[in-house]
Amino acid sequence: AVVSTQSTGTSGGGDSSKFVVLRICRTSRVVRIFRFARHNKELLVVMRVVSSASKEFAMLAMLIMVFVLLFGTLLYYCEMGYNSNFNSIPLGCWWAIVTVTTVGYGDLAPKSTIGRLIGSVAVVLGIVILALPMTVIVSKFNESYGDVKRKTEQDQLKRVRAHAIANGAIY
Repeated sequence: AVVSTQSTGTSGGGDSSKFVVLRICRTSRVVRIFRFARHNKELLVVMRVVSSASKEFAMLAMLIMVFVLLFGTLLYYCEMGYNSNFNSIPLGCWWAIVTVTTVGYGDLAPKSTIGRLIGSVAVVLGIVILALPMTVIVSKFNESYGDVKRKTEQDQLKRVRAHAIANGAIY
């Protein structure tokens, strides 16, 4: 028996175009988080770190893309005769993304010895690739957080001095 997935228009399947405005309004509620971020110092620090570390994030993305293409292609050619699951380079790249980022879903695994060796190298290099820019990002976070903390302490000290001068404790 063949089951059709097309909607006949009488059920709720064809009504999705009617609710586009409602979906856009629902999605726009997420933007309110950014208004909240203006009043939260910690979120401002995180936003400042992300914007100041954009070069590091770009380098990380570039390295991951290069290694994904390299390991995905290598594994495709190494597993060509041994494993029918790796039937295309994009599928090999999917395996490489999952492996290099250390997610490891387990849906694909190399079966040949060379493929397993490539997988081991991909995992180790994935950890190294992810760890290298993190030191720079953490140091930028420490700098930004220290700046915000110093500014907060200075503002608090100014308020205490102004209060002391207003009460006559300091001339």
